[in-house]
Amino acid sequence: MKATLREGGGGGSGRVPGLFEVLRRELKLRNYSPATYKSYRSHLRAFAAYFAPRHPRELTETDIRNYLIHLIDDKHFSAGSISQVMSALKFLYGELYGKPILISGLPKPLRAHRLPVVLSPEEVKSVFEVLGNLKHKIMLMLVYSAGLRVGEMVRLRLEDIDSDRMMIHIHGGKGKKDRYTILSEVVLEGLRDYWKVSRPKKWLFEGQEKGKPYTIRSAERVFERAVNKAGISKHVSIHTLRHSFATHLLEQGTDIKFIQELLGHSSVRTTEIYTHVSKKELGQIRSPIESIVRPKGTKTT
Repeated sequence: MKATLREGGGGGSGRVPGLFEVLRRELKLRNYSPATYKSYRSHLRAFAAYFAPRHPRELTETDIRNYLIHLIDDKHFSAGSISQVMSALKFLYGELYGKPILISGLPKPLRAHRLPVVLSPEEVKSVFEVLGNLKHKIMLMLVYSAGLRVGEMVRLRLEDIDSDRMMIHIHGGKGKKDRYTILSEVVLEGLRDYWKVSRPKKWLFEGQEKGKPYTIRSAERVFERAVNKAGISKHVSIHTLRHSFATHLLEQGTDIKFIQELLGHSSVRTTEIYTHVSKKELGQIRSPIESIVRPKGTKTT
C-alpha cells in the first residue's frame, strides 16, 4: 500500500489528507496498538509541518538527520522520544513509501540509563489510605498488588478475575502477550465489596461513557490526586506502583524469574533493573568509612 501526500503543506500546518487513514489501516493490519497509531500520527504530523511545502518523498537522509538534530538541540527530545520519531519515520518510508534504504543508515540514539523511582511500603499504604472512593482505591490496589500496567488494569473484564485459582488473566499485554499474575486476598475482598456497590457488567472498571472502560488518563489523575493528598514529594506516576510491586517482591526474597513472569517481561534482563533499586542487598553493604571512623570493637554512644 503506497500512501500519498498532497503537495504543499498549507503554511506549515502539517495536515496531510489521506496519510493518517492509510497509516491507521496499515498499523491495524499489523496488529499495532491504538497508542502506537497516536504516537506515529503525532510525530509524522510534526515532521510534515516542519518541511512543508516540500513533500516527504523529496527528502534526503541528510534532511532527516537534520530534523532529528533539530529535535534534540531545539526541542530537547529525549533518546526515547527520538527513537519513537525514528520508528514512525521508518514505518512511513519503509512500509508506506517502499523506500526503507532512505533512513537505513541512521544511528540508534543511546538511551539514558535511569533507575525507576520506587515508593516504600509505607508510602504505598498512605496512597491507599487517602482514597475515600472505593472504586478508585481498588483500582490502585490492583495495579500495585498484581504489578499491572495501567492500560492492563482498565481493560480488565469481570471474567479475568479467577477467584478459584487466585489469579488474574491479562489479555494482550505489552507485545500482545497474555499472561497470568497473582490475585491478592485483600484485593479480592475489596473487589467483592466494590461489585456489590457498582455492579459492573462488562468491564471491571467502567468509565462514564456507557459500555466503555475507565480511561487511562482518568486513572492517572486518581493516582496523582492521591499522591498529592498523601504528601509524597517524589516524582512518580501510576506506573510507579508497578515498579514498587517488583522491588518489594525482590526485597521479600522472591526469585527474579517469578517476578519476570508476573510482570510479563520477555527477558529477565529487563527485570534485573529492580536489583539496582532494591535495598535488600545494598543495605547489607558496609561503607569503608565505617572501618576508618568507627573500627570494629568501638562502641557508639
